[in-house]
Amino acid sequence: MTAKPQSISFNKRSRLSSMDAIGLVGIYLILLVFLAIRAPFFLTAYNFLNILVAVSTIGIISVAMTMVIVSAGIDLSVGSVVALSGVAIAHVGHGRSVWLGVFAALCVGLIVGAVNGLSVTRLRINPLIATLGTMSIARGLAFVFSGGLTQSITDDAFGWLGRGFVYGVPFHVLVMALMFIIAAWVMRHTVFGRSVYAIGGNEQASRLAGLPVQKVQMAVFVLCGLCAALGGVFQASQLGAAAPAAANGIEMSVIAAVILGGTSLSGGKGTIWGTLLGVLIMGTLNNGLNLMQLSSYWQDVARGSVLLLAVGLDQLRLRLAER
Repeated sequence: MTAKPQSISFNKRSRLSSMDAIGLVGIYLILLVFLAIRAPFFLTAYNFLNILVAVSTIGIISVAMTMVIVSAGIDLSVGSVVALSGVAIAHVGHGRSVWLGVFAALCVGLIVGAVNGLSVTRLRINPLIATLGTMSIARGLAFVFSGGLTQSITDDAFGWLGRGFVYGVPFHVLVMALMFIIAAWVMRHTVFGRSVYAIGGNEQASRLAGLPVQKVQMAVFVLCGLCAALGGVFQASQLGAAAPAAANGIEMSVIAAVILGGTSLSGGKGTIWGTLLGVLIMGTLNNGLNLMQLSSYWQDVARGSVLLLAVGLDQLRLRLAER
């Protein structure tokens, strides 16, 4: 008696996912055509490589943010973790091995992710409030340890991480692509991935079904912290410096890309490949606005509009799914 409703719901979700994917590809193609007409030098291989380089940090973080949001959580601390990770490299690595600093940066991501996970699973704090708190703490620590100053990081091997190429493709872009492939496989073919979807869809039912809800929630927050720290490592390598004010507001770009890619803020729905499309749309839009020499104020208006559009589409999808 219960199999039929579940089957109908699954089919409806599949149809909506297909519509989302077709819609996203359509939006991206329209954006490409518009920018090709309006922006000079847009349709060049060099420019598309620039877009991939520009979105690599957001892309790396978006992989884990997708898992967090699918599990019905959210992480606002990622931008601060990027900044604190860079400062950790400069602070710990100064006068020692820079790789010791990289290890410290990854530990920063792990610790902040663990604090977020424990706050949500053990203390039952709303993820929005918990990560808002760690966002402020991490940003404050970045200013404390750096003294509010940008610190240079001069090491050729470390610099290659952010500026090196493998067969003509930037190394960190290859890392981003590999992370999307692995995450897509994990979310689709593993017990962990299916548990993330189940918990985001109905946490109480997942608990009654015997799923390790708290462990899975803890894992996605730790992964998000680690990915943010990895993004911080690549950003510091690209810039050759660590700035406590770095990546300010990047969490909004990451969340907008994930939601634009079809992941629902209410959890239980979304795909890694949809997020990749969302990241590319956001990156292409930023690139096109720069090429069109639009003022930074209007670029903020455009990015805010995209965020509102993404949330509006999410609500529309929810209404369609409930019918």
